[in-house]
Amino acid sequence: MSQAAALSSGKGHHDENFPVASVLISPRHRPAILAFYRFVRTADDVADHATVPPEEKLRLLEDMRLSLMGESDASPEGVALRKILAERGLTADHAADLLEAFRRDVTKLRYSDWSDLMDYCRYSAMPVGRYVLDVHGETRDTWPLSDALCAALQVINHLQDCGKDYRTLNRVYIPLDAMNEFGMTPEALGASKGSPALCSVVAALARRNAELLAQSAPFAAHIRDMRLGLEVSVIHTLARDLNDRLMVRDPLSERVHHRGAELPGLLLIAFTRFLGTRLRPKRAAVESTHS
Repeated sequence: MSQAAALSSGKGHHDENFPVASVLISPRHRPAILAFYRFVRTADDVADHATVPPEEKLRLLEDMRLSLMGESDASPEGVALRKILAERGLTADHAADLLEAFRRDVTKLRYSDWSDLMDYCRYSAMPVGRYVLDVHGETRDTWPLSDALCAALQVINHLQDCGKDYRTLNRVYIPLDAMNEFGMTPEALGASKGSPALCSVVAALARRNAELLAQSAPFAAHIRDMRLGLEVSVIHTLARDLNDRLMVRDPLSERVHHRGAELPGLLLIAFTRFLGTRLRPKRAAVESTHS
C-alpha cells in the first residue's frame, strides 16, 4: 500500500453524492473513468486528512503528480492512471488540474467571493466532466455546459458539508463576502444548528447555484453518446433536487442528502426528461415531412 493510500477515508465510487461510472456508462469506458476516480479519491483523502501535517500532504500530492507525468513511480495510483491515459491517448491535464485543487485545499482555508470560489471549481470540479467527455470522444464544444454542471455539483457538496469542513479541517468554502452580507462569521459553522443568518446565506448561494444548473440544463441533449447523456440527465436531476433542499433546509441540523427510497422517482424524472429531449427533434422532423 502506498503512503497516500494509507490515508484512505474508505470512501468508494458508490459512496459519492452523484453517480460515478454507473451501469449507464458503457463497459468499455468504465475502466478509464474508475482509474481516474481512484487517483482523484486518493489525492482527495490526502488533502482532507485531519492529522497529517500540511507539508507531508503536499509532498504526497507531488509524488502523485510526478508519477502521473512519468517522472516517478512512487504513487501506484499515478502509475495506473498514466498507463490508462497512454493506452487511450488521453491527456494528463485534467488529473493535474485536480491536483492543483487539492494543493489549494491544503494551503487555502477561505474564499473571498463567488468569483474566487468559481476559480477553485475550475480546478476541483470542471476537470472531472472534461475528462469523462474526452474518454467518450465528445467534442470540446460541450465543455461550457459541463463546466457549469460540475461547478454546481461542487457548490452543492460544499453547502451540504459546510459544518463538517469547518469542524474537522477549519476549511470554509462559503464566500466571506456572502457571510458579511448577512452579518455572520465562519465560527457560526461550528454550531449544532444553523442560525437564521447561516440559513439565509446557504439559501442565497443555492439560488445563485440554480443559475448554473439552469445554464447546464441542455447539456445531456448535446452529448452524442446516449448512455453518457442519460447519466448526465440523472446527475442534473439529482442536483436540482438537492439544490432546492438547500434553499429551505439547515445543513447543520437537517438532512440534505438523498435517501435510497427517494431515488427511483428521481430516476424516472431524469429518464423522462432525457427521452423527451432526444425524441423532440425526431418528432419535429417527422412533422415537417408531413406538412
